[in-house]
Amino acid sequence: MGKLPKSVRIVEVGPRDGLQNEARTVPTKKKAEFIRLLAAAGLKDIEVASFVHPEWVPQLADAEDLIKQIEFNPNIRYSALVPNMRGLERAIQSGIRRIAVFTAASDTFNRKNINMGIQESIDVFKPVVARAIKEGTSVRGYVSTCFVCPYEGLVAKENVADVTQALFDLGVDEVSIGDTIGAATPRDVETTVGFLLQQFPADKLAMHFHDTYGMAIANAYQSLQMGITTFDSSAGGLGGCPYAPGASGNVATEDLVYLLENLGIETGVSLKLLRRASHMIAQELARDLPSRVLKVS
Repeated sequence: MGKLPKSVRIVEVGPRDGLQNEARTVPTKKKAEFIRLLAAAGLKDIEVASFVHPEWVPQLADAEDLIKQIEFNPNIRYSALVPNMRGLERAIQSGIRRIAVFTAASDTFNRKNINMGIQESIDVFKPVVARAIKEGTSVRGYVSTCFVCPYEGLVAKENVADVTQALFDLGVDEVSIGDTIGAATPRDVETTVGFLLQQFPADKLAMHFHDTYGMAIANAYQSLQMGITTFDSSAGGLGGCPYAPGASGNVATEDLVYLLENLGIETGVSLKLLRRASHMIAQELARDLPSRVLKVS
């Protein structure tokens, strides 16, 4: 077993990445309650909303109203996804002080997802990131399909590195490496993340695993052994991707915390209170969530 980190930072993406793919739209008040419960569980990074056009993601059309209802905790970093300058302006006006921009390592997926090629999206984000930083808003970058693309198949590690570098060149402070369709295995992680770590510091990278083939926890463990200390996850295992047929939800935050706790790695998250948050949103969605830990508690 490789050397493991003493602590890990979890970026909770359930309120945004999770709920955007649900058939049922959660009322704004219930979303705010969900976020409050996640904060009470000890999560310090929560992605709460998306400022994309309401027609694109109607489940998140209430971003401004939601942010007004959040009980902001100064010890928690709340963030939102932003697709363009208009989205940034809405985010800034709402009071959000961390945004995320997103592209992919597969050109075909990017065109299906946001109707732009990779370079086009980088060009769109350049003034957005510059304006955000000028306004005192920090910026995170997402790269989708870093291992396998539903349209192009296996994605070259060099492509992932090139897109990651392009995002850092824009001024983002962290890049999340996504297994969007949940098809990666620990060997894929070893290959691609190992290549990235030759060029970028481990503390500038985050891993974003989906669990379609049940590999998310194994991939997280592989990443831990390689020195990665930031992971995206979704309470209850909420999530998916409308442009990745068959893709299931993100790795469940409960399952990730269970792994980390049993490895002796600090997260600052209460599993008991986290389960409370997930049970609440599961009840609101009127369906069982895929988290293994949630099923036995």
